[in-house]
Amino acid sequence: MSPQPSSSAPLVAVIGGGPAGLMAAETVAGAGLSVALFDAMPSVGRKFLLAGVGGMNITHSEAAERFISRYREAAPWVAGWLEQLDAPALRQWIHDLGIDTFVGSSGRVFPTDMKAAPLLRAWLKRLRDAGVQLHTRHRWLGWDEQQALMFDTPAGHRRVQADAVILALGGGSWARLGSDGRWVSLLREKGMDIRDLRPTNCGFLCNWSQHLSSRFAGQPLKPVVARLSTTSGEQLERRGECIITEDGLEGSLVYALSAPLRELLERDGQATLQLDLAPDRSPAQLAELLTRPRKGQTLSSILRKRAGLDGLKVALLHECLERAQLLDSAQLAAGIKALPIRLHGTRPLDEAISSAGGIARQALDDQLMLRRLPGVFCAGEMLDWEAPTGGYLLTACFASGLVAGRGALAWLKAR
Repeated sequence: MSPQPSSSAPLVAVIGGGPAGLMAAETVAGAGLSVALFDAMPSVGRKFLLAGVGGMNITHSEAAERFISRYREAAPWVAGWLEQLDAPALRQWIHDLGIDTFVGSSGRVFPTDMKAAPLLRAWLKRLRDAGVQLHTRHRWLGWDEQQALMFDTPAGHRRVQADAVILALGGGSWARLGSDGRWVSLLREKGMDIRDLRPTNCGFLCNWSQHLSSRFAGQPLKPVVARLSTTSGEQLERRGECIITEDGLEGSLVYALSAPLRELLERDGQATLQLDLAPDRSPAQLAELLTRPRKGQTLSSILRKRAGLDGLKVALLHECLERAQLLDSAQLAAGIKALPIRLHGTRPLDEAISSAGGIARQALDDQLMLRRLPGVFCAGEMLDWEAPTGGYLLTACFASGLVAGRGALAWLKAR
């Protein structure tokens, strides 16, 4: 059992009740300090619970080097957090809560019952047992002239004087669950270096015809291989599936490529994603199949029977290729293997699974304390890093919360 805080123990205020904030609160309370956790929503962990609706993917089992590479340019920074709480350690932490986990066929790690709610309930019990005070419906408004924290509550404004503060307010996606990005203006007023919040793990927009949109919206596109050339010239390739929407593409395949696609859009105003509609056939095989006599069959029938393409893939070929390309077997085969899908934007930030951007690394020290605001620490999606889905987002949020919590303890001890 964690030591209970004494009446004279310093008070640490944690603002934000997602995984990063809860982990920071547990870390501080475990050292015997008083912890008050504030959240704007009626209950904590709302986005965490939503992430578990389709199966709570808590982390990933792949090798550490590959795991760390998922964080792209932020990898060296995030690697420091993962030294304190990596994927195996996170699994053990979950097991210590009485929740078993298993590794799925994709390498993703899930609780045995695939649900987030039992994990959150067990965690909140541990926090309450450690003396953490939970204050919901408390929207943070910044600081007053005496540097007290200000909150808007159903009972009116409230001031809280804390010895240290840990901010874990999330990014800018799913505002209805609490991650609304309002903190950006509050910290910019204090001179913090913050990159604009942008969508990641998101859907993308393209100009489908009315025919394609009305007939195929909501249908899965699988299996396909997606390829693109990044802003640095790197060639990326992913196999998987996605979904046609009324105005673009959604789904795990495009989510995995969302960061480089967004960067292309930011640089050029558009991005081209090449889709291989027949990943298990070579261009030569396709060309040979398509040059055989048709014997009265339509092109659509040939594509279905010989190339193995379903109605959606056939419609995409008609959507994206010129008539001359459709009539030339070699060009048609090339189009099947590298169909250009031209994207012109992302879905809105509030619809994204997560957000990129946030507090720049140089604004924080190694313990995630704001250099311009001693005693104020930050964790989770507030920081300028991003990762694909697959457990990487949650793992880094948990780890950063631990780092911020330990940072607050070290800072208070040094005082």
